Amino acid sequence: MELDPAMVDHALMTTRAVRRRLDFERPVADEVLLDCIDVAEQAPTGGNIGSRRWIIVRDQWVKDRLAELYMQAGGDWVVERAEALVGTGHPNERMMQGAAHLARNLARCPALVIPTIVGVHDGSGRPGLFDSVIQAAWSFQVALRARGLGSTWTTMFLNKADEVADLLGIPDGVTQIALFPVAYTIGTEFSPTTRRHPAGDITFFDHYGRIVNGVPSHPARFEDGHGAMAEVDIRATPEDVWELVVDLDVGGRFSEEYQGGQWLDPDQEPTVGSAFLGHNKHPAIGEWTTTSYVTAWNPPYEFAWNVSDPANPGAQWRLTLETIPGGTRLMYFMILGPGPSGITPAIAARPDKESRILARRQDEHRANMQRVLEGIKETAESK
Repeated sequence: MELDPAMVDHALMTTRAVRRRLDFERPVADEVLLDCIDVAEQAPTGGNIGSRRWIIVRDQWVKDRLAELYMQAGGDWVVERAEALVGTGHPNERMMQGAAHLARNLARCPALVIPTIVGVHDGSGRPGLFDSVIQAAWSFQVALRARGLGSTWTTMFLNKADEVADLLGIPDGVTQIALFPVAYTIGTEFSPTTRRHPAGDITFFDHYGRIVNGVPSHPARFEDGHGAMAEVDIRATPEDVWELVVDLDVGGRFSEEYQGGQWLDPDQEPTVGSAFLGHNKHPAIGEWTTTSYVTAWNPPYEFAWNVSDPANPGAQWRLTLETIPGGTRLMYFMILGPGPSGITPAIAARPDKESRILARRQDEHRANMQRVLEGIKETAESK
């Protein structure tokens, strides 16, 4: 049977945590759940050993007890946090409202499904156990989506795993993996989220941190748009990190190549189109100054610029900030070209070495980018 990639992709891209759109009133037949488990059991399995065990909870008394344990395991904190975020505009406000709604209504779900696996992880970090159940659990959720049902992957209940095991009679040596509240969804139109990184930002070719702005050639060519990515997690707010990110001299304190810069119009708040000078040095090139043009300015989450020619830049740079638990994730991106770059003469002189020249330059940039990020981290966390 020939598959329709668009339909498969849509199911995969729109299967996500469903909390506020679960229909607690519409019954879910056991046959549907068993069909979805049959689908899930086709997932890859280590050693071809069928060790997954599924628990479907229907009994209202048991669901009520599970809901109580869920609240004790962290649900009470979720509700309290959600109430504190109401009206604040915090990036997690909507997500927390959904999590609190689920916590308050867990026992109302038509079914609660807990995948387990025979065995206990040895904690060694070696492959095993979980890599024979996680993919099956995800397949179960996609199968639900294809049938008009929704769920959410929650593990908070594992803080009370021993009590859950006692409640459900789960024997020693069997590991609980997740808890899926299952119900038909209120409406079936779901869209892919925009809060995910595009593949080009987080996919590396041949070496960690080497990115390509598109589809690479093999061997690599300059016109592919090769670049680098570096990142760091910082125990500081995006607002505090942003102050360092947009200070043009901060990078010069840590990079071996970039030496600092200044805005061409220092009296004006930067915006898209603003320009600044950047001073650089390299043992093989010497010293030089470039003019860069801001292409994105979204405080405190994104700062991007093109070098030399805004329409045909020699390089494209971007810093993004994300709120994460406990602080900020700062990501740094660089793409060479499409206009002439500092390595253009080297490639012209040795076209047979183009891929090596590109790789070396990518690694140089990434090393300096990481130095800058680590310097920003140290500075922000020492305040």
